Amino acid sequence: MPVLEQVLEKYPKEVKIVLKNFPLNSHKFAKKAAAAALAAESQGKFWEFYDLLFENYNRLNDRKIRKIAIELGLDMVKFDEKIKDPLIQERISQDLWDGNSADVRGTPTVFINGKRLRDRTLPGFQKVIDMELQKQGRKAAKPAS
Repeated sequence: MPVLEQVLEKYPKEVKIVLKNFPLNSHKFAKKAAAAALAAESQGKFWEFYDLLFENYNRLNDRKIRKIAIELGLDMVKFDEKIKDPLIQERISQDLWDGNSADVRGTPTVFINGKRLRDRTLPGFQKVIDMELQKQGRKAAKPAS
């Protein structure tokens, strides 16, 4: 199980994940992939699309992106319209601006309450989340049994 899923399982009410797109210039299809994931979001399939993009990051091209959309059963007419939506491009540009402002240099980069998380293991997440909860006067999660 990926670490973020484990974090959400352990902290279902305390943690909210906000994903920002940060397509790297060095990856030819990163911006197209980000737009495709956002287009899939309009059909309720963002996370599924996102997961498949990252599983296939080293094989991404236009054909693979379309194949993922088809595999997920997306309405391809709506998908093709949405992927061209200027609002999606604006969102990606805003996310990039936000990332640059936060000194993001690569992906993935994780922040917890605005602080960069260096140790992206489950114990690393737990340590920082529990400290943040304690600062708020809330209880830390119970240790896994």
